[in-house]
Amino acid sequence: MNFDALIDRRNTDCIKWDGLKEAYGRDDILPLWIADMDFVSSPKIIEAMIGRANHGVFGYPLASAKIFEPFIEWNKRRNNLNIDQEWILTCPGVVTAFTLGIHAYTKEGDKVMIQTPVYPPFHSSVKNNNRIMIENELIEKEGYYTIDFEDFEKKIRENNIKLFILCNPHNPVGRVWRKEELEKMAEICLKYDVKIFSDEIHSDLILKGYKFNSILSLDEKYKKIIIAATAPSKTFNIAGLTSSMVLIPDEDMREVYSKVSQSLSIGLLNIFGLTAIEAAYKHGEEWLEEVMSYIEDNFDYMISFIKENMPNVKCRKPEATYLGWLDFRKIFTKQDELDDFLINRAKVALNSGITFGKKGEGFVRINLGCPRTILEEALKRIKNAL
Repeated sequence: MNFDALIDRRNTDCIKWDGLKEAYGRDDILPLWIADMDFVSSPKIIEAMIGRANHGVFGYPLASAKIFEPFIEWNKRRNNLNIDQEWILTCPGVVTAFTLGIHAYTKEGDKVMIQTPVYPPFHSSVKNNNRIMIENELIEKEGYYTIDFEDFEKKIRENNIKLFILCNPHNPVGRVWRKEELEKMAEICLKYDVKIFSDEIHSDLILKGYKFNSILSLDEKYKKIIIAATAPSKTFNIAGLTSSMVLIPDEDMREVYSKVSQSLSIGLLNIFGLTAIEAAYKHGEEWLEEVMSYIEDNFDYMISFIKENMPNVKCRKPEATYLGWLDFRKIFTKQDELDDFLINRAKVALNSGITFGKKGEGFVRINLGCPRTILEEALKRIKNAL
């Protein structure tokens, strides 16, 4: 694949490029914000979708077992994870999936815990559904984040937490939680009967030297409190096909979740999304390996550039995702000043750190899923503006 190719995405109704005016107040800025890639997806997925389109009949689809067989095999081979077919429910997206989890396992006024700084929909999904959000703030030291387990248990014990929404790999800080970290969180949640919903949408985007551990890989005793959700959307750059999987090992928990999904008539996926799921996990591995190699090179380039040209900006290479977390705190003391500088002086669109939680103030998230020339231009603009 030629990931250096510049694909003109303007006027294709994509949020990343055509939504700049609404999001940032101007459209003459370079977008490295919303988390999709500027790369053509796997040719095998495109070929499968064209083949399905050529059939010409687009009736109600059946999410048959054969569609998910490659996904099950993929996880067994790559993650040493055994998934039973019966665990799998479908949902348009992972944000929708954990929002349904909030409805399934809590009621209005209940407390839900998240680990900040974290992906903004974690915040909004709790607040918009009249639940009370409790934050277990991650500990940051020189750009590396760890879990405050003492605070984790204290917050659960004192607030009667009903649901904990986990981000693994973590967006935006790029951690891949180690198995012992997952076990420690799960043990605490089991002790206090707290359900865990794990957003694992970035689980395939692992950089060299690291290994993904799913919450589902833990001991059998945790199965009665855990749910995971994932999708091919980030992995293969097909977010617009809105297709994800919710994995629930416990039959009773699965029944509760399924009833909520059915009550909203929300579980049916579209034909092309189902076609893409099967093709992606059956034929997309070579494309993924190539794109992750390219993204890793992008990270190495960016970190080297920042070190040489912007020493007061800090960035640690993540363990996963194609998202960088840039620390401008040595230069800007207020987020609004940083945001104004990037938008109106540097003319780049990045995600404001404060939207990930108060511990994100002074940071921005940058999307490296783009051709090198776009990344180079963005970094040069920031350097020159500084």
